[in-house]
Amino acid sequence: MSGRRERIPAGVVGVGSMGRQHARVYAELPGVELVGVYDANEACAEEVADDYETDAMTLPDLLDAARVVSVAVPTEHHYDVVKTCLEHDVHVLVEKPFVEERERGEELATLARQRGLVLQVGYIERFNPATRVLQDVVPDLDLIAFDVQRLGPPIDRDIKDSVVLDLMVHDLDILLSLMDCDVASVSAVAHDPQYVVAQLVFEDGTVASLTASRRTRQKIRELSVTAESCRVNVDFIRQSVNIHRESFPEYLETNGDIRYRHESVVEQPMVENGEPLKAELQSFVNAVREGKPAEVTPEDALRVQALAERIEALALVGRKEVTAR
Repeated sequence: MSGRRERIPAGVVGVGSMGRQHARVYAELPGVELVGVYDANEACAEEVADDYETDAMTLPDLLDAARVVSVAVPTEHHYDVVKTCLEHDVHVLVEKPFVEERERGEELATLARQRGLVLQVGYIERFNPATRVLQDVVPDLDLIAFDVQRLGPPIDRDIKDSVVLDLMVHDLDILLSLMDCDVASVSAVAHDPQYVVAQLVFEDGTVASLTASRRTRQKIRELSVTAESCRVNVDFIRQSVNIHRESFPEYLETNGDIRYRHESVVEQPMVENGEPLKAELQSFVNAVREGKPAEVTPEDALRVQALAERIEALALVGRKEVTAR
């Protein structure tokens, strides 16, 4: 083949607002060919197919044509659609949350392993360039606390999932991927299902406070780390990381007036800005091509989901504390 890699045929199942973006990225990725899309809404499928110069297909035809697919249908259909794809020996990236019932997620994970298929779950914030830098920084820190805010206004599309399963799960996934120990206890409160505050205590004593909101008239995606030696501020929207280290308090005299000044040294690690979705799908395709596990495995997703469900239950019933089982 004169050194050229075979193009991997890709498809998208469900081309609503998120699935449309998956189709766009597959059409742009080198070494990938977008061979088709499927949606229960045929007109929607035809529109997206026209936009990205591919074909609108039935699901069986798409699974015959594609080697990899993204599944971006409503959560209640994830299990059935993903199972169908795996049974056709097609590698799958499924959008979060993974499944409605964890037992069914475990079944899908087992099926993927038995068939030697990559099954990746779409926790896109793991692929934010700022998260990549955070993953390099945190292992060297003596951690004290995390403070995370994922806030925004109501959106104009129908979402059945609570703000915990829709938004907070991204930050739970990041925290669990950063920590080498389990969560010891959880507490949570809510104004309603669209504004939830949770607190975690990890087994090593590190604490984390997370707020997720669809009630806030400003879009915020920020994470801060307090450590013995510094404070790290991450802005996922701006894809920026600032590390505040030593601080220098001093008194200054100017024209006979004494002023107090407190300055800190701020490091700004290089963040290679890029589109998280493109990095996510490239990682998925690379795992398939190289025969490696997904970067976000079903087991990762099930661990996040179990924690999210505990938070959701605590917030809805208004209890204060649950000790880890």
